[in-house]
Amino acid sequence: QVELVESGGGLVQAGGSLRLSCAASGRTFSGYTMGWFRQAPGKEREFVAAINLYKSTAYADSMKGRFTISRDNAKNTVYLQMNSLKPEDTAVYYCTARSSVGVRTVPNEYPYWGQGTQVTVSS
Repeated sequence: QVELVESGGGLVQAGGSLRLSCAASGRTFSGYTMGWFRQAPGKEREFVAAINLYKSTAYADSMKGRFTISRDNAKNTVYLQMNSLKPEDTAVYYCTARSSVGVRTVPNEYPYWGQGTQVTVSS
C-alpha cells in the first residue's frame, strides 16, 4: 500500500511558476513509477508527466518545455516544477504511483492516487 500526499498548489498569475510536491509512504518508493495527472472542471482527467525508477520521464505534449518532473528517493518525494503557467493549466493536480517500471499515460494504469491539490492560474 502506498499513500500519497500532494502539496504546493495555489493561485498564481499567468506566466508564473509553482512547484508541486508529493510525499509517498512506503519503503519501496524508489521502485515505483510516479505520475502526475490533472482534471479541470467538466473535463476528463489527463496525463501530465511521469518518471520511473531509472528517472526516465514522459510528458504530455502541452507540458513539454514548461513542466519538469523529478524525484528524490531519499525523501520519498516526487516534484512537478511548472513554469510559464497558463490559465488553461487550472485544474486539480493528482499524484499517482504504480509498482511497475513502465511509464504509462493512462489513469487506469496507476492504482495509487493522492487527494489532489488545486492549481489556479489567473489571466
